[in-house]
Amino acid sequence: MINSNNTILEVKDLRQWFPIHRGIFQRVVGHTKAVDGVSFAMREQEVLGLVGESGCGKTTTGRSILRLYDPTGGEVWYHRADGSIVDVATVGPTEMKALRREMRMIFQDPFSSLNPRMTVRDLIGEPLIIHNVAKGRELEERVAVLMRSVGLEPAYMQRYPHEFSGGQRQRIGLARTLSLNPRLIIADEPVSALDVSVQAQVLNLLQGLKDELGLTLLFIAHDLSVVEHICDRIAVMYVGKIVELAESETLLRHPLHPYTEALVSAVPPADPDIQTHRIILEGDVPSPANPPSGCVFHPRCRYAQDICVQQEPRLVEIEPDHYASCHFAKELQLVGIGG
Repeated sequence: MINSNNTILEVKDLRQWFPIHRGIFQRVVGHTKAVDGVSFAMREQEVLGLVGESGCGKTTTGRSILRLYDPTGGEVWYHRADGSIVDVATVGPTEMKALRREMRMIFQDPFSSLNPRMTVRDLIGEPLIIHNVAKGRELEERVAVLMRSVGLEPAYMQRYPHEFSGGQRQRIGLARTLSLNPRLIIADEPVSALDVSVQAQVLNLLQGLKDELGLTLLFIAHDLSVVEHICDRIAVMYVGKIVELAESETLLRHPLHPYTEALVSAVPPADPDIQTHRIILEGDVPSPANPPSGCVFHPRCRYAQDICVQQEPRLVEIEPDHYASCHFAKELQLVGIGG
């Protein structure tokens, strides 16, 4: 999707299918196609937003890239700092352990992702110990530096996760993620479990750390209003597929896919006096175990025609650096923010 010498990640036709077992012998009778042919690329120090409704495959995509799930198919090419390129989808356990120093994840729930029996010092320091980076006095010093970098007092390092607020726990998780100086971070809805005021604090912290440390972020979210300020580009997912990909401002102001138009219509305007037309999608997100024929969005699309039921559209470049998978992307006059 991008042609650049500073590419850090290339995902090609990524698939994550989970078998469906039934009967007394637990035979495989089908597959849940959680991720089905996802392709995109990322530049160094870019923030790419991955958005869509719950159940569309965003989190599974992130976990498959990091091999928390072994992909069913496809390629995940990671460009290392030394110039080498590796397919994360096929490397062995030893090489994957080394890659986990450079590729890290921030989890959605800051409480369940932290071991309640470990102190903050142990939680943040654990990756440093596992990868033989630091121990003893040096470990404590590095934990103190990491805590300060995310706005926490080092004096609290002997406390346990339950003694902190949700926002503070997410900062602990962020410090743990940053402990090995990663180049690529996958942030899985890092603010969705937080209050709105705390969301802004964590987002500002992420933006500041990204600029300071030169991080590359894949930012997973279901709310476009959260990603519009932090992301350089946005990819929209629906039922395991990317249906639109573009620069953030372009996608929000000039969507080319009807599903994106519906998501954008739900973003509240900055000016409360501005009247917007909310597009209410009928029905629910289809099951990835039994996706619709043709275009996966056609049962909920108000522009659908016969070809949409019969033929699946490909994700193609409709305008420069603006990709969409819709048979009528060039004809439809869809409304974006400010439209």
